[in-house]
Amino acid sequence: MSDSEHNYGAGLAVIADEAIKNPGLEPHRVRMTDKSAKHEKTASRQVAVLFFLSIAGSAFAIFSYFAFPINEDLGTVRISTLMLGAGITLGLLGIGFGAVHWAKTLMPDAEVAEDRHQTRGSDEVRARAIEIVKLADSESGFSRRKLIRRSLYGALVFFPLPAIMLFGDLGPNPADTLRHTMWKKGTRLTKDPTGTPIKASDVTIGSVFHVIPEGLNESAHKLEEKAKAAVLLVRLDPTDLKEADDRKTWSYDGIVAYSKICTHVGCPVALYEQRSHHLLCPCHQSTFDVTEACKVIFGPASRPLPQLPIAVDSEGYLIAQSDFTEPVGPSFWERQI
Repeated sequence: MSDSEHNYGAGLAVIADEAIKNPGLEPHRVRMTDKSAKHEKTASRQVAVLFFLSIAGSAFAIFSYFAFPINEDLGTVRISTLMLGAGITLGLLGIGFGAVHWAKTLMPDAEVAEDRHQTRGSDEVRARAIEIVKLADSESGFSRRKLIRRSLYGALVFFPLPAIMLFGDLGPNPADTLRHTMWKKGTRLTKDPTGTPIKASDVTIGSVFHVIPEGLNESAHKLEEKAKAAVLLVRLDPTDLKEADDRKTWSYDGIVAYSKICTHVGCPVALYEQRSHHLLCPCHQSTFDVTEACKVIFGPASRPLPQLPIAVDSEGYLIAQSDFTEPVGPSFWERQI
């Protein structure tokens, strides 16, 4: 390094030492609530109003849950979601804005810098810490400001209630509800969504039908029943099927029917690759082999798709021999795999 470069660097260091100094804390600005009892009371009321708005929002969400029920019309899904979302949002924002406004206008705002220590403090230090907590409580006015405290308690009690209502509507334990579907002996297989019965002669090799039980469209619980009973119907060359001895009577001339509900998390398995005879779940790529009882050959699913035993009635229509012999959908905790 040349002398000129060395001198230049030394000059920069001197300038940096002189120019960059610890600015320290900014001058404390006194708030209006610190100077005026009137402003302090106004801010206190504003915080309480925000907490009461949170209570109102949570109560409105509960009201919306009953006032805007969901039925077969998709429009009811939109209005119910909108009203519930608006109520829950107001409930959460009321608490958030109220807490922030409380901190900015009423709680102490003096700037403090403290050294941190990794070791456990002495008994005297710990006792002092307790005193500081009590002092903070006194300065924040939490114990003294009854209106704010009580409104906050109310907001905290009310805002989880909409979530509790929604979780309570998830239905009974799947161990009970997934054991049975609308399929029973003699129920015809019909096209989804028209409900048209399917003849075995209409199903050509390589074709796929999305199937629902006959009478599903007239059910009072159509969506719930369809979520369990949806079936995918496929016809293969009978020589391609590798059927266990106890399942050889479950198919008809190469026609097999399997639950459409993935055994991973319940997504609809609807992608069929004719050449490989594979069914693919689009959600997490679980893949099932139709030729071997829809066993899992790839992905996170833990068990095969349940098979629906089928036959043909006297008029040539495909019918179910019985319900599924095992629960449909995701594996649940009490299932032995």
